[in-house]
Amino acid sequence: MEQLNLNNWFEKAIPAQDYIDSMKMNKEGLEHIYKTFAPPEEDEAFINKTQEKQLRAIVLTEDWCGDAMLNIPILLKFAEKATIETRMVLRDQNLELMDQYLTNGKSRSIPIFIFIDKEGNEVAKWGPRAAEVQQFVDESRSSLPPQDADEYKEKAEAMYASFQETYQSNQDFWNYVYQSIKAVL
Repeated sequence: MEQLNLNNWFEKAIPAQDYIDSMKMNKEGLEHIYKTFAPPEEDEAFINKTQEKQLRAIVLTEDWCGDAMLNIPILLKFAEKATIETRMVLRDQNLELMDQYLTNGKSRSIPIFIFIDKEGNEVAKWGPRAAEVQQFVDESRSSLPPQDADEYKEKAEAMYASFQETYQSNQDFWNYVYQSIKAVL
């Protein structure tokens, strides 16, 4: 990927607060996590070291995504402390960029965080989930009936509602996300 390309994507992306202000779904959950989460105080040295890199972040997202509701406020809290300007790119309107960051080479899973330096070079990529959250999702999905079963839709909707509730209340998940982002940086 050309460095100019990522700089262009960053420049045309939506500032984080403008994205949050425009959210139609999951805004309340995102704001709850944002107001409640704080990076560990013992991470000041790591935050300062990250700040020196003068990174910026491009976030591929959509407001309907529960994983974005969980992960974005964690990133934003860290980004504030580390002075990482963060901008949002809507996945469904920007498949050209999304298709360069497919999960397992095939899935348009979001959110994806692309960290770039001041020249526009990709420094790190994160997403769509911390490993522990992925394990929770995989275990939950394994209990669903087959997709062609009559009760599948109802059970899947209940599972996704449960994800939303868990993502907003399970602070261990918040820390898993934070530690996972920290690990890639």
